[in-house]
Amino acid sequence: MSVVASTRPSQAACNFPEQGAGRVTQVIDVRTIRLADGAEIRLAGVEPAPDDISASVALPQLVDRDVTLHGDADSPDRYGRQSAFVFIDAAAPSIQTQLLASGAVLASGTVSERNCAAELAATEAAARGAKRGIWARDGVIKNAAIPGDILAQLGRFVVVEGRVLSVREAGSTTYLNFGRRWTRDFAVTISRRMMPAFSGAGVALKSLERRRVLVRGWVESRGGPRIEARHVGQIEVVGD
Repeated sequence: MSVVASTRPSQAACNFPEQGAGRVTQVIDVRTIRLADGAEIRLAGVEPAPDDISASVALPQLVDRDVTLHGDADSPDRYGRQSAFVFIDAAAPSIQTQLLASGAVLASGTVSERNCAAELAATEAAARGAKRGIWARDGVIKNAAIPGDILAQLGRFVVVEGRVLSVREAGSTTYLNFGRRWTRDFAVTISRRMMPAFSGAGVALKSLERRRVLVRGWVESRGGPRIEARHVGQIEVVGD
């Protein structure tokens, strides 16, 4: 699978201002590359599927290629990595978009810019519909009704689909409950500090009751499996 040979038009929605450039010298892992100047670049907007190596197979093709970095900021994270959208050719989509289109990675749901977030989600959905890459197999999307299957992915990034049974607020946290056994079933937690973001996006959390949703994020254990929604894009309504 190639991630550098696309001739499709540039995906302008994620073409943020340029924040740097360099030559790729190493692929550190499925979402991190190193440039010749020693900078570590984290691929923004995507995450690897659990136990999948598709992206790690594709990314070595970037070694010895010149890239430009685009983003809304160039501040490093706590590990010293710069998060950016990576481009080899301004006339081609970002590496992230190409990876999503080939079914090599998952959209993270953490991009706040709406047009870019929508583009990444749509690209992933197209790959899923065409059963490309990771989507050719079963079980990539976990069933919210089977909490044990989700809990088996503790500490990993997963996508979960299910129907929200209830929305409850307790203290400073709102819970989207997918089962009646609150201490054992799957739930999504949303802290009070995230409420303005959901309101600003026109999402009334209470309106999610009885809706079928896709949730993506890192699995935690608090009795039952939990995913904390720190970004609006982690929750997607897919049906009633």
